[in-house]
Amino acid sequence: MKARAVEGIKISVYFTFSKRDDDCFLRHVANIIRTRLPTRHLFALATTGAPSPSSLTNANTLVITGSDDDDVQSAVLLASSKFLGRIVSLTNDGDLMSAAIEDIGASSYDSAALWDVLHKSVRAPLDRLVPPPGSRSTLQLIDAARAKLQRVTPQQAWDILHDPTHPIPAFLVDIRSAAERARSGGIHGSLIIERNMLERRFDPRCEDKLAIADRYDLRIIVYCEDGWASSLAAVSLHEIGMWNATDIIGGFQAWKAVRLPGQVRPPSTESKSASLEGFSQISGESD
Repeated sequence: MKARAVEGIKISVYFTFSKRDDDCFLRHVANIIRTRLPTRHLFALATTGAPSPSSLTNANTLVITGSDDDDVQSAVLLASSKFLGRIVSLTNDGDLMSAAIEDIGASSYDSAALWDVLHKSVRAPLDRLVPPPGSRSTLQLIDAARAKLQRVTPQQAWDILHDPTHPIPAFLVDIRSAAERARSGGIHGSLIIERNMLERRFDPRCEDKLAIADRYDLRIIVYCEDGWASSLAAVSLHEIGMWNATDIIGGFQAWKAVRLPGQVRPPSTESKSASLEGFSQISGESD
């Protein structure tokens, strides 16, 4: 009777005093609601006051029930954020979520929060499959990044690194994770600087910079596993002023394919620790 309509969907929040078996009682109420409301709906039911003596968690019960599983799942996630640290346990059955929650209904915030949860869970102001204006896909981001780079092949990278007449310092930088290096191997002598530390290690203005990051014209050649993440990383270096940064087309897999020297094989289980140390002469990883 107190349900509100949001875009034709009925939502409601209802508090009742604690019963002998809160969870069983509220599930019974939820079944009645589903029987009497065949149309789309989403309800939040909770017990307040002293928890039921039969409660194993010494907490009250919150039940979210609805006719659409996606509505219920959205409400569960939103409720978890609204009641941080107060949900003791949670049981999710698709179209019904039951949670043991501390002090529900003890303040006006709880009711307002639940109404907000239900309202945001059922409204759909935009088509979820239509990207927001101004957003770009991953492929568009990479295409835009590569348009700013003079990318190099593995052989060109090798030639730059070994050219004694090259006018500026050049470095080969492995931005892959430790798991990727352990699985695929690496290039001996390359700097290991995982992606989350890359800008900080090469920004001459940053306290965490490497000793070699003392000029903005460094030729930084970044590589990842397959040449995708490295393009975005190299453009990020451009943003801090490293205009000569670029990446290897095809990444480490391309380096392996042309069989250039310096390749380190994945470590065996027995010698994993020792082999990993050989991936770089200078490590730029975070602690």
